[in-house]
Amino acid sequence: MERTLMDRLWAAAGPISAPELQAELADRGLALTTVHTVLSRLEQKGFVVHDDRRPRRFAPRATREAHAAELMHEVLGQAGDRQAALARFVGSVDAEDAAMLRELLGGGTAAGPDATGVR
Repeated sequence: MERTLMDRLWAAAGPISAPELQAELADRGLALTTVHTVLSRLEQKGFVVHDDRRPRRFAPRATREAHAAELMHEVLGQAGDRQAALARFVGSVDAEDAAMLRELLGGGTAAGPDATGVR
């Protein structure tokens, strides 16, 4: 459910309220309290922020790309052997992603200046 709400927040043109999210997910039959609970959890994890309007409107704290980069850093930080984890990851990517990684590591801009979420 968290992933579904994050996907909706990233797709939204701007901040969105819990009732609006519930309406977008009407086919799932979610109660408004469920949407609020999941948004609260996402906020506690630091993934979303809200304004002080009524009803509160929620927005992702970071872009999807910055969020993914943050998660990758977190997982890498938990690895007992960073080199082994990186080697395993690099060995598992396809040729296109490997070429993109080489270009990015070489100072290229294959994915654009902000796509990595790193500044």
